Amino acid sequence: MSVLLEFSMFPTDVGESKSKYVGKILDMIDKSGVPYKLTPMSTVIETDTIEQALEIIKKSYEILEPHSNRVYSALKFDIRKNRDNRLKAKIESISKELKRDLKS
Repeated sequence: MSVLLEFSMFPTDVGESKSKYVGKILDMIDKSGVPYKLTPMSTVIETDTIEQALEIIKKSYEILEPHSNRVYSALKFDIRKNRDNRLKAKIESISKELKRDLKS
């Protein structure tokens, strides 16, 4: 199974820039070994189970909770059985269809 999770999470009451806090979450994800892709608006991870994806969300909140009285989060899931490596494969499929490399 492949669980793609696109999410953003940040404290709302720490000023205009959120990079310091998003960086803490990205460091945790990077150290976890879970495949991920950072975008300007969110982070996409791929796990084998929904439980693993939710554990990343839980840890992300636990990182932010001491720094803020309010944490915002938005999540989107794409869960598919009998597939893996979709973080890359979905992009490769579109590139193949267009017969050219895409920016990523």
